[in-house]
Amino acid sequence: MKAIPYIIFLLLFMQSRAQTYEVGFMGGGLNNIGDVGSMNFISPTGPAFGGVFKWNKSKRYAWRASAFYGSFTADDSKSDMASRQQRGYVLDHNLLEISAGLELNFVEYNLHSLSQAFTPYLYSGIAYFRYDFNYFDAGSLQETGQKDGSFAIPMTVGAKIRLNQFLILGAEVGARYTFTDNLDASNPTGSNFEQFRFGNILSDDWYVFSGITLTYTFGRVVCSDCFE
Repeated sequence: MKAIPYIIFLLLFMQSRAQTYEVGFMGGGLNNIGDVGSMNFISPTGPAFGGVFKWNKSKRYAWRASAFYGSFTADDSKSDMASRQQRGYVLDHNLLEISAGLELNFVEYNLHSLSQAFTPYLYSGIAYFRYDFNYFDAGSLQETGQKDGSFAIPMTVGAKIRLNQFLILGAEVGARYTFTDNLDASNPTGSNFEQFRFGNILSDDWYVFSGITLTYTFGRVVCSDCFE
């Protein structure tokens, strides 16, 4: 009976060894898609930097969490639409995002194999972000100094490759469908702001992160899996 605690500890230790974790850096750029600025899907206008953590549950999927801080500029002069070019609105926004969800590998991705590991992947889940609450009045951006928050759904496609035993390099493009129409200051909420609304008030805004991830792996299994 005295051996039971040691057996339980050994089983928990073996189970933890059977998981692989990643922690690292993500960096790239942000752009918005809305009623102000360019409608280009991938067109970073400001930097974004943060961190990412992954819990690889199998060769096919991993639980993932991340956080980043970035900025973007929406500039009507960069738009292909003549009406926006003539309007000439410009805004700069700061944005903080936290996200959690599931990353799915297209092919089996064995971090413990001695051969090179590469796979495209998809990621989605739920994100919460904070952004500047502003509005336009008589063609000028009115900065309130306040922040607003909303949820978003990330839709990310990427690819990753193992550089060596410990480092994984990835590249991804992730569009976020938001549940707000004021990321571009076109639809401020509240009865006091109704007069400042413009654009398509029935369509919510998007923002896009394009960049790379560099993660360090740890929690490796014993070598029974090394030669698969």
